[in-house]
Amino acid sequence: MAAGPAGIVWQTPANPPERQDYIFRDGRRYVRPYYFEFISHVKNRWAGKTIVDLFTDEFKGRPREYYVHAVKCGRLQVDDQMVHADYVVQSSQKISHFLHRHEPPVLGGDITILQNEADVVTVCKPASVPVHPCGQYRKNTVVGILQAEHGLVPLFPVHRLDRLVSGLLIFAKNADKAESFRQQIKASLLQKEYVAKVVGVFPDGEQTVNANVHFNAREGRSTAEVCDGDGKAPIGKQACTKFQRICTDGIHSIVLSKPVTGRTHQIRVHLKHIGYPIANDEVYLSENFSPRSSKGTRINRATTLACSLPSSDPDSCADLGNNDTNKDTEADEEFSIDPMCTNCPNLAPVGYDADEEALWLHCVRYTGPDWSYECPYPDWAFLDNVSRKKLKS
Repeated sequence: MAAGPAGIVWQTPANPPERQDYIFRDGRRYVRPYYFEFISHVKNRWAGKTIVDLFTDEFKGRPREYYVHAVKCGRLQVDDQMVHADYVVQSSQKISHFLHRHEPPVLGGDITILQNEADVVTVCKPASVPVHPCGQYRKNTVVGILQAEHGLVPLFPVHRLDRLVSGLLIFAKNADKAESFRQQIKASLLQKEYVAKVVGVFPDGEQTVNANVHFNAREGRSTAEVCDGDGKAPIGKQACTKFQRICTDGIHSIVLSKPVTGRTHQIRVHLKHIGYPIANDEVYLSENFSPRSSKGTRINRATTLACSLPSSDPDSCADLGNNDTNKDTEADEEFSIDPMCTNCPNLAPVGYDADEEALWLHCVRYTGPDWSYECPYPDWAFLDNVSRKKLKS
């Protein structure tokens, strides 16, 4: 625990998730909001800026007024000391940002442990849950939930699955086993198998797609590229995926996907490239996809802040340990309301997409030189009784 302003107990990455940290509502798993200390160090390009200008320019999720108030109340500190709003930061200084942290919810399915061996544990990952802490997610991750609910720690992910993808996930329980897996991956000794539900009647027989994959981090999606004969080499990374139709009902097809390489969104973009995108993949079904990062929530956050700062004197600091706020919305009885928080009194963070659903892409099998791990097929893979027999055979 960290010592922050106003006597509040602040968590750091060293504090493990616990079972009571989770709240379940309407089929989703939420994390009870908690106080957290984010630590960063001043980069060379940040040096010379005031602390308020730095955060306003680099961390645009909150308005300038919030950062001014946070500095005055000690929620933003430099080298563990309170500073004034015009303080100019220097390279390598430690900056602490004390926040009331709201993590995005995930779908509320259990993480099923498939095999629990001496050096390896395999699980069935639900869609929407990240594998490990990243971005806004810390406790609402596979690693965090397994630690909180099963006491499994430490865990070393052998491979990754995109957040919206479900299925088999393999963890090593120690560094030596993790290194053994890493060497097998480096030597291309692993075979991966996924199933996808795609639009249309997928062709019969094995279909091999060789198309470079270029990931655009700003847009959050990949494109498939092939040499068009003009002499220009594709800028993406070489990628190959083998596909085999398992069954079809004339509207959708269930397709076995075997990625030979491992590029970002490789299966998804290769299926789109050959005209059979995953049937509920919003990123690749439409050419007019708008990435979530471009759907700004700045105005909403500013409005929320106006409600959260003390109305009697906006330049003063609220009693940060007091849950009695001036917000119009009734406080949630399951967690404490923070008077400076730009997300309270909501349980989910501002800007969360409540309509998010599982992607119809599921990892079913990983095979190595002398081992193989499998995961059950999801319900959406059974189009009819015929497909059920094929998948279970």
